[in-house]
Amino acid sequence: MDATIYQDGTYLSNNPGWHANDSGWKAGHIANMLKRHQLSPATVCEIGCGSGEVLVQLASKLAPGTRFAGYDISADAHALSSRKAGGNLQFTLADLLEGDSHFDLALGIDVFEHVEDCFGFVRKLHARARHTIFHIPLDLSVFSLARSDKLMSLRRSVGHIHYYSKETALALLRDAGYKVVDHCYTSGATELQHLGWRTQLMSVPRNALYGINPDLAARWFGGYSLLVLAE
Repeated sequence: MDATIYQDGTYLSNNPGWHANDSGWKAGHIANMLKRHQLSPATVCEIGCGSGEVLVQLASKLAPGTRFAGYDISADAHALSSRKAGGNLQFTLADLLEGDSHFDLALGIDVFEHVEDCFGFVRKLHARARHTIFHIPLDLSVFSLARSDKLMSLRRSVGHIHYYSKETALALLRDAGYKVVDHCYTSGATELQHLGWRTQLMSVPRNALYGINPDLAARWFGGYSLLVLAE
């Protein structure tokens, strides 16, 4: 799989909203991470910003003078995000990694699992900001491996070509030269509102096991992502 699915209409056809309905939830977790570490970035960029809604939602949570720049290589995504530009929000149809811009904070939200050269991608992103926040889907779990179609379904529907556990995600970032400052789980499978009945049913054992051992819940049931603050 290559980047053409994001440029030829395939991804938009599979995901018409470009996941905008999850953006407020993601922005809330990002804002909480920044608050926990008393970080107040003056400039924020997002690579692979999609519909741009994460930056829109984050702008309402950070200081009014903060400037936001979203980058995406997909014209379909840019058509969605450009409608939201104005004031302190700017969206560009370009590859952030090909320029030399520098920001206080870079966001890589559900992005490098889509990229063929994920190591090269995160290494280049490292040079673009003092701090980076990643949100990484943890697709590897006992349940996903037990279901022969699960990972392939993610590959077809949302373009994931790499699959991570907490341990392999953190190892990738460290191998790429990042210092991991903090990390925590986010639970889309229990916190998001637009969930199917099977996912809702599984929220009971997920929450029960998470209360006892978060790592075990993520490893067994899946449905979690990892939010990472790195420098």
